[in-house]
Amino acid sequence: MTLAAKRGTLKVADEVWIVTALLHHEQPWRAGFRHGEILDRAARENLAGTLRPGVTAHISFDGIANRPPNPGRYRILYKLPNGERRLFRQGDDYHPNREGGKVRPEKDDIPRRFHELIDWYDREYAPELRVSRSLRGALKPRPAQPIRDWAAARESVERAIAADSVESEN
Repeated sequence: MTLAAKRGTLKVADEVWIVTALLHHEQPWRAGFRHGEILDRAARENLAGTLRPGVTAHISFDGIANRPPNPGRYRILYKLPNGERRLFRQGDDYHPNREGGKVRPEKDDIPRRFHELIDWYDREYAPELRVSRSLRGALKPRPAQPIRDWAAARESVERAIAADSVESEN
């Protein structure tokens, strides 16, 4: 057990990850969430006994993988083109200076009641890339240009999945 867990303190980054994971887990059809939605959920959950100022900073820039670090290298959230945020997934593009930054909390660092969220994240939301078989996961990172021919894109993804399956069998 870490010192933070023994003291009962929760890192701001872990708090932001937890509330964003709760939103995703409860609303899996949503691609992302607005800054205010994540902040409101943090206020409702009240994980630290008060809404700390660092929560807003982590939602805005400290925890955003695809922005320059300021100063931390966290990669807990990913900012979508429409400004919404979602949990970071392996395979997402990120600022090079955030290489090696924290992606999710360790179970020892968060309250036990949220341990299942980490299992859900690892198993369903952000499984290892080689395990991902969905069109959404196969297209990471996002293409530079909008996809205009979805049939061709789907065929390309299906070929890549088939090649990956053959490769993993060998």
